[in-house]
Amino acid sequence: MTIYGVSFDLVGKQPIVLLKTADGNRYLPIWIGHPEAAAILMKLQGASAPRPLTHDLLVNILGELEVDIVRVTVTELRENTFHASITVAQGGNEVDIDSRSSDAIAVAVRAQVPIYAADDVIEESAIEMEGDEVNEEEIVDEFKRFLDKVSAEDFAEAEVEENEATDEEEAEREDDA
Repeated sequence: MTIYGVSFDLVGKQPIVLLKTADGNRYLPIWIGHPEAAAILMKLQGASAPRPLTHDLLVNILGELEVDIVRVTVTELRENTFHASITVAQGGNEVDIDSRSSDAIAVAVRAQVPIYAADDVIEESAIEMEGDEVNEEEIVDEFKRFLDKVSAEDFAEAEVEENEATDEEEAEREDDA
């Protein structure tokens, strides 16, 4: 995945990072915090702070310890929160470190490593654009329309409805047993 951009939810003024799949027709919107949005945008725009920011510090420490950052993966959406892992390698051993998705993305742009998302995360949460040719202006317009209509609370409501449906299905199975 690549970072398509960072924007703001027009309803709640919450920053969103938009990841684009390699095939170019699916986009994964992830709501993030203001500091992480600033950290991601700063690096994408080639700006730097006079002193290392937290994400810079982490990348610098790992580098000094001869630990390579290999990749970042958005692993799941659980309780309306995207979870991620940062994969690091040292001496031929890889370790996945649990991370907030926003921090993982901020680290990925600094370490210049690939960003991935689990297939089920993409299936569940991505916005898909139809057609073989991707019209960048159309994508931006559709994303803006999506942001005009949706808020973080919408995801919470959808999760509650999904949990209620799951509870009803479980109750029916218990009644059948």
